[in-house]
Amino acid sequence: MKSFYQYMLRYRGARTAGDESKLAEWMFESHDFPIHSTDFDEVSSYFEWNNPFPGSLQLFDKLWQEYKRDS
Repeated sequence: MKSFYQYMLRYRGARTAGDESKLAEWMFESHDFPIHSTDFDEVSSYFEWNNPFPGSLQLFDKLWQEYKRDS
């Protein structure tokens, strides 16, 4: 199973930077992000402590559901 980080890499490098792309770029640049994690609580806690922009927690919840569905 891919980690959430690996799943999010598909949003990097978008020509038009939507919120998914912004979040993926932030994750890529964050050296402490749990890149190997497939655990909701671990990734969610990281976002709660390091909230990158307004609305990112709601976006994370949406993307996590897509990640679990696609895994």
